[in-house]
Amino acid sequence: MRFKGLDLNLLGAFDALLETRSVSAAARQLNLSQPAMSAALMRLRAFFGDELLIAQGKRMYPTAYAEALVPQVRECLHAVESMLVTSGRFDPGTSQRRFRLILSDYVMTAVLAPALQTVAATAPGIRLEITLPSPEAGIELREGRADLFVAPEQFVFNDHPSELLCEERYAVVGWAENPLFSDVLTLEHFSAAGHVAVRLGGPRDYSFADRQVRQLGIERRIEVEAPSFTVVPWLLVGSQRLTLMQERLARRVVTTFPLRMAPIPFPFQPMREMIQYHSSRKNDEGLRWMIECLREPAALA
Repeated sequence: MRFKGLDLNLLGAFDALLETRSVSAAARQLNLSQPAMSAALMRLRAFFGDELLIAQGKRMYPTAYAEALVPQVRECLHAVESMLVTSGRFDPGTSQRRFRLILSDYVMTAVLAPALQTVAATAPGIRLEITLPSPEAGIELREGRADLFVAPEQFVFNDHPSELLCEERYAVVGWAENPLFSDVLTLEHFSAAGHVAVRLGGPRDYSFADRQVRQLGIERRIEVEAPSFTVVPWLLVGSQRLTLMQERLARRVVTTFPLRMAPIPFPFQPMREMIQYHSSRKNDEGLRWMIECLREPAALA
């Protein structure tokens, strides 16, 4: 299909080339042969009258003109995608759609895993691609390449729609044989114990719970910094360490590991876990169906 002399299929090739900055990687992303992608790049160069990507050594670098085209091309692709998802009805029973989700391993375990039972039963053709939160993953949502982003309220983007998925309370979790669980856990006990904290993402930022403890000015001794939530139980068993854990996740891990949970011995604000999508997807029936699949287990407090 051509528009003013441009084969519109080349816009997808342009986006892949500028994202990967590699002919072979762009070809793999679009399931094309490398010669076909090279031919697409040649046609793009001829149409725009610019080199677009210049090879230097083993890498390719975009020209200034190509960089200027990127937001316009992606906005065009988003508009086309929005038109397609709003013009067709979504049938989960027959759909072969792939959803790209950005969410933490806590959400995977506490919300997505039980939601997959509904997905498997009602939409056997659906495929999910899951990415952990990171600065790069956030860019994918803002550029419309990811479908859903699930994160605490302070991490969502102001320029795209978001809605509450659930409110999450926290608990103190530790080894079942930790003597601190034989009596009421006090703030003094909590502060004196060794702790496991979670730091996430590219800049290794502290999680919601660990950030809140720091903001409250509560001193504690962090013995281990973990890169994910679901590795924490392994770091508690057989030790005197404690951790702050989301209640939905805590209720799951205490049935699998020899762990116990107790109330936090000081006022602690619940976390508002939000779900966000690109503004061009607000009328996407398939996306709304996916959100409701996640909302059902998230509602089970």
